[in-house]
Amino acid sequence: MTGLDLTEAGDLVDRMLALADPQASAGRVLLGIVGAPGAGKSTLADALAQEATRRGRAHEVAVLPMDGFHLADAALIRLDRLDRKGAIDTFDGHGLLGLLRRILGEPDHTVYAPAFERDLEQPLAGSIAIEPAVRFVIVEGNYLLDLEEPWRSIRSLLTEAWFIETPDDVRLPRLIARHEQFGKSPADARAWVERVDEANARRIAACRDRADLIVRH
Repeated sequence: MTGLDLTEAGDLVDRMLALADPQASAGRVLLGIVGAPGAGKSTLADALAQEATRRGRAHEVAVLPMDGFHLADAALIRLDRLDRKGAIDTFDGHGLLGLLRRILGEPDHTVYAPAFERDLEQPLAGSIAIEPAVRFVIVEGNYLLDLEEPWRSIRSLLTEAWFIETPDDVRLPRLIARHEQFGKSPADARAWVERVDEANARRIAACRDRADLIVRH
């Protein structure tokens, strides 16, 4: 486990591309990007995809956010979990596991994945197309290193997992601002971060050592 700064996007893309087996023309790489809420997982995943695009390899890379496997609010209300949305048991982990197995096992046709619509705060089915030309799928999410099943099995499918580490004095204001942007008052946003997001962050940090690379942001 080594560290690398996010500003070195070119080096990170080099590492990602090197994960592909040159002898396996149809083989796929699943790269996991893990970190606490507000750490910059989406920023890193998008930076990797943009750098791949700059190199003329956009068709080979897809970004798959774990947030697409959020349970819908209707399900969370039924399960009495809406007040801690974002905790590990508010995701369909088995659904993500099944999809990743399909992505690896069915490379000859397009596999569709859900996205997460921030304005609605809801998952949207069939929004992301993993096409046959895609060789690198960047999976970004909170719990990809967790020891609990089915997350342990998800980790076993990842070619590598990178943990993005961001100082709290950067991460927490960013996270509060994001909650405000999507409708919470400043007081409610801060309370949610302290009560929900930081409990999740502690669980995520406890699995940091299962990553292959630490990326400092």
